Amino acid sequence: MTKWAVDTTHSTIEFSVKHLMIAKVRGVFHKFDADIEADLNDLTSAKVEVNIDLASVDTRNEDRDNHLRSADFFDVEHTPTLKFVVTSISKSGEDEYDVVGDVTLHGVTKQESFKLTFEGTSTDPWGNQKAGFSAAGSLKRSDYGLTYNAALETGGVLIGDEIKVNIELEAQQV
Repeated sequence: MTKWAVDTTHSTIEFSVKHLMIAKVRGVFHKFDADIEADLNDLTSAKVEVNIDLASVDTRNEDRDNHLRSADFFDVEHTPTLKFVVTSISKSGEDEYDVVGDVTLHGVTKQESFKLTFEGTSTDPWGNQKAGFSAAGSLKRSDYGLTYNAALETGGVLIGDEIKVNIELEAQQV
């Protein structure tokens, strides 16, 4: 197994959620890290733990970001981190994997699944070995006690329950 460090300047953790039942609000987390041990020839044995600093949320609207940091949502004062620990990885196709792991958010831990694509390897101009990964999945915010919402006069709710997550990671061999 080889250790890999996430290159956060070339990596992104993004999310989207329905707003007013008709549009999507997108956001990113600017601060995160991961402990990765993996044999790139057999990712099914990889060990991965990702930690996201919830206070680093950015939806391009300061008022909304501050609301997301509040007790109505992430409650970063009491639960500042989202943690994801991989529990199993199975190959589903050429460079495609199903990843299952425990997500801990807002004091609740639930098992979630993501689709992972191994994008390959490359050597950067300074001789460092790099590997690329893409992942996608979704989770229900209500599963984690994030239930703040408002009913709309026209029916439906202000904020959707499903959060779609997209991750692009570039990691460097250490």
